[in-house]
Amino acid sequence: LSLSLSLSLYIYLSDQFNIYSMAISGFEGFEKRLELHFSGDDPVIGLGGLRQLDFESLEEVLHAVQCTVVSAVGNQYFDSYVLSESSLFVYPTKIIIKTCGTTQLLKSIRPLLHFASDHLGLTLCLCRYTRGNFIFPKLQPYPHTSFRDEVIYLEESLPTHLCYRKASVMPSKLSSHSWHVFSASDDDDDDDDQPHVPPADELYTVEVCMTELDRVLSRKFFRRPNDGKSGDSAGREMTEITGIGDINPNALICDFAFDPCGYSMNGIDGDRYSTIHVTPEEGYSYASFECVGSIYDEHDDIVEVLKKVVQVFRPGTMSVSITCTGHEVWTRVASAIEPLGLKCRSCAVDEFPAGERVVFQTFTNRRK
Repeated sequence: LSLSLSLSLYIYLSDQFNIYSMAISGFEGFEKRLELHFSGDDPVIGLGGLRQLDFESLEEVLHAVQCTVVSAVGNQYFDSYVLSESSLFVYPTKIIIKTCGTTQLLKSIRPLLHFASDHLGLTLCLCRYTRGNFIFPKLQPYPHTSFRDEVIYLEESLPTHLCYRKASVMPSKLSSHSWHVFSASDDDDDDDDQPHVPPADELYTVEVCMTELDRVLSRKFFRRPNDGKSGDSAGREMTEITGIGDINPNALICDFAFDPCGYSMNGIDGDRYSTIHVTPEEGYSYASFECVGSIYDEHDDIVEVLKKVVQVFRPGTMSVSITCTGHEVWTRVASAIEPLGLKCRSCAVDEFPAGERVVFQTFTNRRK
């Protein structure tokens, strides 16, 4: 009888703990991001390269990740997909997948390599994986249970010719924000004679993570009950009323609003993309912004973009990661953000294969 009562009490307490855990947990806003670069014969790339993959193949890849396509748009340079959990971009020789929630992003690597190699004859030449700190790390499934598990999975999934590899956790003074980076390349230097090195050494990637969003502004990312709108039309309305459409007025925007709340957007401007994802629930509010810039852009371009992003969300805490090949664009970040009431709290720099440099900066509201 005693054993029976003890077992019943154990089961009851376990159930109560699980209910409590679910109650204090929310949707994981922080994304995982995977970028793969390929090389191959000019005829294959000239015909579209990775863009030749049919939609069924992409669906198979996304099924492994556990997400789906909700909206799509493309132009002469690349294809853009808004996913049920973030975004997918497909260029002729590059693919970028960014997913949030409890998706299993790294499980996309093996099917992607299979389709690229066996169907198109393309060879992987660069892999980069990045993410911030999960808000709810214990809810993440394998292989995202820890950065160590992610690195082991990456090491086992990538071909051996990507022999230059590095994994790093870039710290900050904020316990809620650090930057996890894994990079692998078949070349440890940005040698201009390498045929697979694209003009990407002229480009830089900006990844912004924001938490503690302004409560009033966050309400704009909630849909009215029974509004009768599709996700696309509700998304267009959010893009307009929040000012997101003004961040880059030249971009063709593909947007989607989730029910009851949440928002995703991909922007297309020539051969460059931008993307925004918002989880507005109070207590674990989060928004991300990502874009691509060029070292030949006007000096103030990235400054103006970052100012507009901060004004849309007014975060209490944010981080900015810039991946580049040595250009000092990161020095402009603080000058863009600090006049808006945020103070730079830390800055970390690290070097990675293929001549890449990652600069990670964190900011908090000055009142903190």
